[in-house]
Amino acid sequence: MRGNNHKQPLVIANWKMKLTASAALDLARKIKKASAKYRGAEVVVCPSFTELGAVADILDGSGAALGAQDCFWEEQGAFTGEVSPKQLAAYGVATVIVGHSERREHLRESGDMIHKKIRVLLSLGMRPVLCVGESFDERAEGQKEVSLAAQVHQALDGLWLTRAHELVVAYEPVWVIGSGQDIDPNEIEHTHQVIRQSLCDIFTPSVVDEHIKIIYGGSVDPENVGRYMAKPSVAGVLVGTASLDATRFSAVVAGALKS
Repeated sequence: MRGNNHKQPLVIANWKMKLTASAALDLARKIKKASAKYRGAEVVVCPSFTELGAVADILDGSGAALGAQDCFWEEQGAFTGEVSPKQLAAYGVATVIVGHSERREHLRESGDMIHKKIRVLLSLGMRPVLCVGESFDERAEGQKEVSLAAQVHQALDGLWLTRAHELVVAYEPVWVIGSGQDIDPNEIEHTHQVIRQSLCDIFTPSVVDEHIKIIYGGSVDPENVGRYMAKPSVAGVLVGTASLDATRFSAVVAGALKS
């Protein structure tokens, strides 16, 4: 049974660095047109920083909210090339992806960096989406649960959630992302329970149930989303490739609503 905060499925579109400016704006217009069908779901669209302002204008008044793919861990300062959460908030961004495996791998993001990003987002009343997931080698060596617990603790130890705070944890097995490979929904359910236990080691169970959603990401598409969302612990999905096509993305939202 989902907690009260899980009645509405959360569907986050991560466009990554996949679209030109014109393609991003075209996709945003199509999503706005389809967004009347999203009623009952919370839909968040995360374009590249360069398209935030234009996509914000397009989505204004629609059934889709604006999110961001990352942020820096300070509100302002001499950090060339970075974007602060305060700057994001000025565009209407309330939800920010943090610690995606692609950033951990390619940008060498550490647990400490991710922790600092989450801390500043919470201090500003914004909602972090913490990505955690095991590699193929960690899975093969039986270290999956150890790795996930470590990622959760590195990101969240020492933080607290007040009544106003919300947090999302996105389980994304690294070996599945972008592969088109299905994962057994029963394994997702078990893994989400492992993640929940780690969260309960940091926060109280009631805080976890009331303020934290655990969602799944990893080759989510219209064909598998219903099976994933049918599991009690899955409060939503983080969508990559399928979010780059408005028709397929709308089908993902529809599948999440039906489950």
